[in-house]
Amino acid sequence: MQLSIVVPTYNEAPNIAELVRRVTQAVRDIQAEIIFVDDSTDATPQTITDVAESASLPVRMIHRTHGAGGLGGAVVEGITAAQSDVCIVMDGDLQHPPEEIPALYADYVRGGVDMVVASRYVGNGRATGLADNTRVLVSKASTALTKSMFPIRLKDVTDPMTGFFLVDRRAIDIEGLAPRGFKILLEMLARKTLRVREVPFEFAGRHAGESKASFLEGLNFIAQLTALRFGKMSLFAIIGGLGALANLALLWLFTHFGMGYIAGMIIASELTIIGNFVLIERFVFQDMKGAASGVWSRFAKSFTFNNAELLVRIPVVALMVHSWHFSSVIAAAITLVIAFFVRFVFHALVVYAPKRAGARKSPLREFVEDLDTQAISPGEL
Repeated sequence: MQLSIVVPTYNEAPNIAELVRRVTQAVRDIQAEIIFVDDSTDATPQTITDVAESASLPVRMIHRTHGAGGLGGAVVEGITAAQSDVCIVMDGDLQHPPEEIPALYADYVRGGVDMVVASRYVGNGRATGLADNTRVLVSKASTALTKSMFPIRLKDVTDPMTGFFLVDRRAIDIEGLAPRGFKILLEMLARKTLRVREVPFEFAGRHAGESKASFLEGLNFIAQLTALRFGKMSLFAIIGGLGALANLALLWLFTHFGMGYIAGMIIASELTIIGNFVLIERFVFQDMKGAASGVWSRFAKSFTFNNAELLVRIPVVALMVHSWHFSSVIAAAITLVIAFFVRFVFHALVVYAPKRAGARKSPLREFVEDLDTQAISPGEL
């Protein structure tokens, strides 16, 4: 097998037959296979099965019911299952023209690269398939932001947000990827220096169906970008900062409507603790949940620790103010900074600690290795 074409799909039934037909025509001189990795809730799996029976090239399907890692996770599963080390990733909606596959493959065969990226922003490439001017603006702004955060890793890439690319899986660390949402190319490029060439392509309109872009996917992108560039600790800090602002807003709201400030502080703190847990589950430690204890166990550990930390921090602030003559604001700020690091260490090494089996390393070595893994950015340094 010379080439494996990985197509992640979610409710793309009307596009499958046309996609397979056009891919078959495009790769008639290449020994290729198509691997659909499907998370659909509609008739897409049955459509793929039906089309595969009459296709003149191998068509396989991996149907997932869990959808781990979103579209990026689907791509990783497809690349892992591929018969060829050379894989092309493309969407199932025909916005990535199958007719460009030979150009990607030929550029790779020329040698000297690990990846060939189909770009909308190089040569005569175009992004005409974006729905409207707002989508174009968002795409260009996201690309500019991403390139500014990885100026070295992405210096040879004009379109790190594209989902249409060829990669030699021997050049990437598949197990080291932490797919989150739909920007899997960014994940690959940010985690390891790769030799990249680009070819232009015209981003087409959808053949059928509706776009899967959403506000939630936008949040996933911001979370992915932050985690890649700065690591889990910075994302944890951002959520903590948002929680602090929410805490103050809730306290003002409660007291504005006549509640005593002590009761208001307690309720605001408890609501913030719960909200922070939901956010760090979704955006910070998402990749560790599968190996950790159950969600209610994680919540109990987090909730208990945060309340215990609050009970310790209040008298420490009082001591700093009354005995050491710190201002209350400075005292609170110092304790919050210390509390941030303690919270991160506790969550990384206790709340989301994997359930381990077999012999254990020494506690000190395990502590240092786990903390290093969670705190150090996998991105550009």
